[in-house]
Amino acid sequence: MNIVKLQKKYSNLSQDSLFQSIEKFMSLDTEDKGYITKQEAISSIKDNSYDLVRNTLKNEVELDATGNVELEDYIQLVSKLQDAKENVQKAPTTSFPGIPVNANKGFNNSSQGSQLSSSNNGGVSSGNSRIVVGGSTSGSQHTINEEERTEFTKHVNQTLAGDPDVGHYLPFPEDNFQMFDSCRDGLVLSKLINDCVPDTIDTRVLNWPKNGKQLNNFTAGENANIVINSAKAIGCVVVNVHPEDIIEGKEHLIMGLIWQIIRKGLLNRVDIKLHPELYRLLEDDETLEEFLRLAPEKILIRWFNYHLKNAGWERRVSNFSTDVKDGENYTVLLNQLDSSLCSLSPLQTHDLTQRAEEVLENAERLDCRKYLTAKSLVSGNPKLNLAFVAHLFNTQPGLDPIEEAEKPEIEDFDAEGEREARVFTLWLNSLDVDPPIVSLFEDLKDGLVLIQAFQKIIPGINISTRKVNQKPANGSELSRFKQLENNNYVVDLGKENHFSLVGIDGSDIVDGNKLLTLGLVWQLMRRNIDLTMAELSNGKPLSDLEIMKWGQDLVTKGGRSSSIRNFKDKSLETSHWLLDVLNGLAPGYVDYSLVYPGKNEEEKYANAKLAISIARKLGALIWLVPEDIVEVRSRLILTFVASLMALKK
Repeated sequence: MNIVKLQKKYSNLSQDSLFQSIEKFMSLDTEDKGYITKQEAISSIKDNSYDLVRNTLKNEVELDATGNVELEDYIQLVSKLQDAKENVQKAPTTSFPGIPVNANKGFNNSSQGSQLSSSNNGGVSSGNSRIVVGGSTSGSQHTINEEERTEFTKHVNQTLAGDPDVGHYLPFPEDNFQMFDSCRDGLVLSKLINDCVPDTIDTRVLNWPKNGKQLNNFTAGENANIVINSAKAIGCVVVNVHPEDIIEGKEHLIMGLIWQIIRKGLLNRVDIKLHPELYRLLEDDETLEEFLRLAPEKILIRWFNYHLKNAGWERRVSNFSTDVKDGENYTVLLNQLDSSLCSLSPLQTHDLTQRAEEVLENAERLDCRKYLTAKSLVSGNPKLNLAFVAHLFNTQPGLDPIEEAEKPEIEDFDAEGEREARVFTLWLNSLDVDPPIVSLFEDLKDGLVLIQAFQKIIPGINISTRKVNQKPANGSELSRFKQLENNNYVVDLGKENHFSLVGIDGSDIVDGNKLLTLGLVWQLMRRNIDLTMAELSNGKPLSDLEIMKWGQDLVTKGGRSSSIRNFKDKSLETSHWLLDVLNGLAPGYVDYSLVYPGKNEEEKYANAKLAISIARKLGALIWLVPEDIVEVRSRLILTFVASLMALKK
């Protein structure tokens, strides 16, 4: 260490400040490795706010490829912060890369408080406060909605408070980016996913810090694999998010992922199995099956308008933005839910912000004040308003209990549910079809998604645009005749590409014939698998037997002895064969002390959950759920093994 060289290079630091910084670094580098982590560096500097230190390190200190902070990096960080402080004292409007103008208010002794000031973004219709994050060039910058960041942080704090594994991280400050840095190792995000859909991730498979040491990029990356693949598997829209994005703490991508998880968790509860009283929302001549094809957001709109209608109120809502921003419809809704606690007095308040605050005070009386602020209500923030309405419904639906005589109809309908439909929906959505599928059989009826699927999975396929009827510009549905034309063309495309479509025509898809529609979609998915496998086998498609043999060879390679006859083999219910395949594929990843004999349903379920999480840790995109393995759904188990083969691609 050349002290004289450091003094000359960072001349803005006094000798005392330089020595104090060196001493601080050495106290953090307890193992004398010559470096500390970014998080250790950020947390060690208390004289500036968390976000200012974070952004200075991110944008103005050049770290090497490891991303670790060496001694000179640390001194440079302290020097840059000193420069920033002096510049602010000279000219309060000085800005720094990645930090908006007027970020000079936080040079104090607190590590709390964001140094990223908010600014009204006149180009955005919502008018919400925005925070610019990213690099120093416009192409590398992104905006974060400050209110969304605050409310999502509150959600994480409330949801994971007291968690035995990550609770010690909490609470995260609501006014800075510390939560995003704490998401880098994937553990907080994994816990959020399991809160959204319990048992999605087997936490025994996650990599956990040991002896106070943070995870390295490799082990954190494995956790990020689990997070991303699990989020996709529960139906979150995860676009352009990669493990390295989570490891690097990319704010806009992590925030988008957190929103998807929150949204999924809230909308999952808009479910007739949890709320049988939703039956009350059926319109005249509407069947229960037709009602349940609605997206959860549409059901919430229906619920909102049901209460507005019952109140004799003339207005209706069709969105979670412009139709609610004046607070009037909320006032009437809350009054309908509990007139003794929520008065209509906000309707007499002319100032919209004050009215919004009165609306939220009414919500607080119902113990439902969450996600929304007066400012975000008035600005019509669609995410926060959707979250507020979903939370309100889940807490105070305000619908009469369903009669006992009506319950069998709901139960019978649910019993018809096809698990394969869930997997095929997720798979089709992973192809980025537009619009995304909510109800498989309903959303395939016009043939357009199926035509997109053919385009996306079969290279060079020639789609005749003159044979495809697109939806009108006004968004209305196609006529049955045009739907039939599209689906007849779908069947023709299938036959041209050697699909087995005996006994199926376009009308079967239009009419929502479940068996035949599932058969067609399965062949699309299987072709997608075949084309992927062909890249691994010199262009030759693989049969079920060859895929099974590939797995069996891995079992032998790993020194295990389990075997199956085919993908319908009942022994698959224990997951032993799948775990042995994983063991051969990635030695050391299967801890056999965690594997149960599989003598009862609970043990079989635990083994299946373990196998799925290990596969996702390796980077495989697995759509099925533990029940699919326990029930030996052969098609879906084949997709599991094929996803493992694709890892070799």
